[in-house]
Amino acid sequence: MGEVLGAREELDRLGRVLRAWLVGLAEELTPGAGAGLGPGLLPLGVPEAVDRYEASSYRHSVAFRGERPAGAGAADTLAWAAGLLAAAGWEVTGPEEEAGGAVRRYVLTARHPDGNRIELRSDDGGPGVRYGGRTPAVVLREPAESRRPEPVRTPGTVTPGFVLCYECDGLGACDQCGGRGWFPDRPPGHRRCPACSGRRVCPICRGGGQLAISDLSAYQQGYYPEL
Repeated sequence: MGEVLGAREELDRLGRVLRAWLVGLAEELTPGAGAGLGPGLLPLGVPEAVDRYEASSYRHSVAFRGERPAGAGAADTLAWAAGLLAAAGWEVTGPEEEAGGAVRRYVLTARHPDGNRIELRSDDGGPGVRYGGRTPAVVLREPAESRRPEPVRTPGTVTPGFVLCYECDGLGACDQCGGRGWFPDRPPGHRRCPACSGRRVCPICRGGGQLAISDLSAYQQGYYPEL
């Protein structure tokens, strides 16, 4: 997979902007929590892969915790954050009270036009405020072209006393998904291969590409009339 020119720089820029916003909110809402969270103490680190199927899109995530000043309620604190974010052009939802539990819990989410997302959580059970955020997914590498793997067995390399697997014809990999374990679905989704259940190998020979003649069932022998 080839790297997309300038993509990592843009992802890191978005991460720095996100980090700056979260630190700024922490300094306003929970004094002391953001004061020591400079770039060295709140590093972006290595971006995380968004898609476990194709490692081409990545994002940065930031999370830390602060404590509200004495007398500051959870709902009021998040409402204050909502005002700050909305005034700066963020699309804000909440604070909303989450259902369930004896303690009142609140969540605030905000999305910026650049794709960054912030989530704040707090409850009346204690002074804690949980800060979290993530950048949008950025494609850092062009997805590799899918290639069907080479067979692990051919008519000329079958072990004596074995036959090529009737299901994959020696491929070893699942012949339905080509050994990927998944199929593309509605973007950006994927669906697990129903033939191999995501295991990637042929469900009959389990990757061997061949079957022992002595182990063939009567049904399987029907695939080999020459035996």
